[in-house]
Amino acid sequence: MSEDSTKQFISFTIGDEEYGVDIMAIREIKGWTITTELPNTPGYMRGVINLRGAIVPILDLRARFGSGMTDANPRHVIIVVAVGTRVAGILVDAVADILAVSGDDIQPVPQLDRNDSSGFLTGLVTVDGRMVALLDLNRVFAFDEMDEAAAAA
Repeated sequence: MSEDSTKQFISFTIGDEEYGVDIMAIREIKGWTITTELPNTPGYMRGVINLRGAIVPILDLRARFGSGMTDANPRHVIIVVAVGTRVAGILVDAVADILAVSGDDIQPVPQLDRNDSSGFLTGLVTVDGRMVALLDLNRVFAFDEMDEAAAAA
């Protein structure tokens, strides 16, 4: 495995499932903070937090995947990520690991009849017997859709 083809991911859990995000997209990992709700936002948006003067939207990943809102408590974690030119946070249960993965080890996501949550994935990788689903943050956040909804409101 050459260094050029190795990618690093931060893995985290939502329930019994493990997901990964490219480490280069991560700006910060912080403990759960109460959010300020905003009107006319999608149901999976928890609200916003003030992070050192920057207003950061927080997305509940469990709700985004259609599994209901997270009953957040101090053990939950917000992973602050850069998505294009924007900064946003995702609420997850816990951070699990830092993974170094060869590009050759990333498997394509099987085509399923339901494209709802599988559309959020860029690939799958097996690490120490665990399956980790790699997220496409652009699709998870869908800022274009949110901008259109806000403009229509």
